[in-house]
Amino acid sequence: MNIADIPVDEQARVGDLHNLHILDTPPEERFDRLTRLARRLFAVPTAVVSLVDAKRQWFKARVGIDACETGRDVSFCSHAILRDDVMVVSDALQDPRFHDNPLVVGDPFIRFYAGCPIRSPQGYKLGTLCLLDTIPREFDEDDKTMLADLARMVEQEMAAVHLATMDELTKLSNRRGFESLSEHALSMCKRLGKPASLLYFDLDLFKQINDRFGHAEGDRALVNFGRILLANFRESDVIGRLGGDEFAVFLTNTAAQETAAVLAHLGTSVNEYNQASKRGYDLLYSVGAVEYDPAAHDTIGDLMNNADALMYQQKKRRREAP
Repeated sequence: MNIADIPVDEQARVGDLHNLHILDTPPEERFDRLTRLARRLFAVPTAVVSLVDAKRQWFKARVGIDACETGRDVSFCSHAILRDDVMVVSDALQDPRFHDNPLVVGDPFIRFYAGCPIRSPQGYKLGTLCLLDTIPREFDEDDKTMLADLARMVEQEMAAVHLATMDELTKLSNRRGFESLSEHALSMCKRLGKPASLLYFDLDLFKQINDRFGHAEGDRALVNFGRILLANFRESDVIGRLGGDEFAVFLTNTAAQETAAVLAHLGTSVNEYNQASKRGYDLLYSVGAVEYDPAAHDTIGDLMNNADALMYQQKKRRREAP
């Protein structure tokens, strides 16, 4: 079995895949519909939207197969993303790259494969729309063109999802994206019995920045605060701008004591930024921190409401302080 080479742009490619926040998200009809269409058009038993992560391929949509991911080392799609066109394997048992692949000699007993690379809006090949069959097949140029057309439809849906869940100014998740990703992360913490925490931020005196320095400078303050959040939290944490000058962070596998340490580090980073920026104002914020309690928090909305209330209490105390 031949393991596919690593793409020359691998680090940027994987980073772009992670930035889409699509890995390990629940099934969506917009992608499921395209796999059903592909299966019907090509009369194959299996069609998959596969995304190639650093060490695995994960299926965003699938029809005709039970598995939701496989190792990257056995993945046909890891070979397909090295190409710009459709990769076709008419009979895997006759192909030296795959004849002894576990997915060929064992379940799901792949004999035929056709995969068209799926590109991100930035142009990186993230995975494929692929077809599988348990018998050898031929695949002509018209078939390749049709599969490529379907792959472009997948790309369009991925771009639409990204735009609908991203804050255009800060490039963080917007409220919709934050709630969706955090709800999924919370469900995993529930299932695994892991702690989690939510932080709700509001910039203090933000209106004064807009009034005194202009809205362009206010936008700059929002962008810079978002960048500070990104620099101080883990890639696995969900960070979002909820609207206006409100931000939130959902931390998985993080209890209250660890959250306090992270907030202290964040405070230091913001102070360092204020000392260095010399923009005529300081970034100031209030924050409410809540640890997930199974008895009190059924949804991410419950956590957000509690954290928002604590944040408002902190802001009120600061306003009333002499």
